[in-house]
Amino acid sequence: MKKLSLILAAVAAACCFCACQKPAWVTTWATALQIAEPHNRPPQPGLSGNSFRQIVQVSVGGTELRLHLSNLFNTDATEILGVEIARAASMGASPDIVEGTSVELTFGGHRAVTMEPGGEAVSDPIRFPLKDRDNLAITIHYGSISAETLTSHPGSRTSSYIALGNTSDFSSPAAVTAHWYTISSIDVRPMKESAAIAVLGDSITDGRGTTTNGQDRWTDQLSRSLLKAGKNIAVLNFGLGGNCILRGGLGPTGESRYPRDLFGHEGVKYIILFEGTNDLGGSRDGRQTATEIQAVWTRIVREAHEKGIKVFGATVTPVKGNGYYSEDHEAGRQQLNQWIRSGGIFDGVIDFDRMVASADDPDRLDPAYLFENDWLHLNAKGYEVMGYGIDTSLFE
Repeated sequence: MKKLSLILAAVAAACCFCACQKPAWVTTWATALQIAEPHNRPPQPGLSGNSFRQIVQVSVGGTELRLHLSNLFNTDATEILGVEIARAASMGASPDIVEGTSVELTFGGHRAVTMEPGGEAVSDPIRFPLKDRDNLAITIHYGSISAETLTSHPGSRTSSYIALGNTSDFSSPAAVTAHWYTISSIDVRPMKESAAIAVLGDSITDGRGTTTNGQDRWTDQLSRSLLKAGKNIAVLNFGLGGNCILRGGLGPTGESRYPRDLFGHEGVKYIILFEGTNDLGGSRDGRQTATEIQAVWTRIVREAHEKGIKVFGATVTPVKGNGYYSEDHEAGRQQLNQWIRSGGIFDGVIDFDRMVASADDPDRLDPAYLFENDWLHLNAKGYEVMGYGIDTSLFE
């Protein structure tokens, strides 16, 4: 009897431990980082000594959150006097917040934090009920920050607001800019089992052609599709406009940044690789460039599988009609897409090429999806087709 009692007590303790354990952190929002080019730096009056409000729309909700800030590309220390979060009243069209929802964040118990060059800061966890696809306003009160070497995401597709001085009054913002600075990612403790998808991409993933303050990138649409299917899976957009996998382009190359973007966040169980347009469009030998991309993709898949992460290859979309197009570049695109479809290294294929190609000329985008007739980027309708065209059964 005594032995049975001990066994029952041990089982009860184990059950209590499981029940009391908090859910694991999952990254619900993140962005790719690069140094701000001169034309993408903050407008006057700048960030130093002022307050900056940025709006983001998360993927999945949770009961607690923590915010990651980055000084990765700054060559000087960045002084932050305080940070608040609140529910945003819009998807970015205004700096307004929902009254009574603003909460101060702390960093190691302190309101202020200084990030050294190349460093980061992670806020202390805070209870903040967050719903799926909620809009969150992040207000940073800056002390000293460089005006020239800034860690940023240029293509936010979302308005951000500068207010003079250390203030929470954005009724008369000093300037508006469509860039993010300093913010890197947001983790949540989800209310139920959750995971994340990390997407490596270029401007098509970053959302060129979408609606400013519309939150309608293809990754946003995939997130909505997953939630409608009852799947509590975050979608993390690591697209950078003008980015290349191999060399050149804008921002750090896909090959150099993938360890941080794909493997550096919480709860990532899936990866989507969707890049190559800029590499192929600027190459001197399309087939050789495709072969080099295949080698990088193969390496990422191997490393992901070692970490228990599934990887899905996405085919490169058509560019005929754009300056990137040539017979040589198209031969490289066809080689890469055929390898993605049949190479056998991926856990699944997302065939964006076939989703958005013209039925009359498959080497061109469907004219219904064109953005500014550049025959490269899609409009909001095209991105909706891409996001909702992904089979949600790939993600369990």
